[in-house]
Amino acid sequence: MNPINEQASARKQRSLKTRAKLLAAASDVFIEYGFQKTTISQIIKKAETGYGTAYLHFTGKDDILIQLMDEVMKQFYAIAQMTFTPRSKEEASAMIEKQAGLFLEMANQERAMMQVIEEGIRLSEQVNQKWKEIREQFILHISQDIIYSQQNGLARKDVDHTLIARGWFFANEMYLWDIVRNEYNHPVDEIARNLTAMYTGGLYVE
Repeated sequence: MNPINEQASARKQRSLKTRAKLLAAASDVFIEYGFQKTTISQIIKKAETGYGTAYLHFTGKDDILIQLMDEVMKQFYAIAQMTFTPRSKEEASAMIEKQAGLFLEMANQERAMMQVIEEGIRLSEQVNQKWKEIREQFILHISQDIIYSQQNGLARKDVDHTLIARGWFFANEMYLWDIVRNEYNHPVDEIARNLTAMYTGGLYVE
C-alpha cells in the first residue's frame, strides 16, 4: 500500500472509531436520561470528543438515535429474515410461532433502548419517520411469507397479502410496546402461541 492510501486508511479507521465512541456514549446517556432530557453536549462529554468532531458524524441527537435504532433493528431483521419454506399448515404455524416468540423476546432483551426509541417516536418527527420505514420493512418480509404460502396452497388466496401482513405486524407491535413498557402479565411464549393460533387459524388452510 502506498503512503497516500495508508494515510487514507488510517483516517478512515480513526473516523470509524470516533463514530463508534459517540454511539456507545449516546446509548448510555439516552438510557440514563431518556430521549427528551438527553443533550448533544452530554453525549459529546461522555464520548470525550469535540463538538466539531461530533457534528462531522451526526446532525444532532435525533440522527444519533436513528443510527442506534438501525443497530438494534439488525437483530429484529435477522428474525424476520429467517428461512420460511413450510410444507404444511402445522410446519408454518411452528415457524411463525418461533419467529413471533423471538421477536417479542428481543423486545424484552432490548427494553432499555426500546424505551428510548418509543419516546423518540413520540417526540421527534425524524425518529417517527424512521420507525415508519422500519415497520414497512417488516411488513414486506411478512407479505413475502404469505405470498409463498398462498402460492404453495397453504394459505387462503381470497385475502390480500399486504393487508394481512400489516395486521399481523401491528398485532405483534402492540405486544412489543406492552413488553417495553412492562405492561404485560403473560410470558412471551404464551403471547406468541396465542397470537400465532389466531393468525394461522384465519389464514392457513387444512
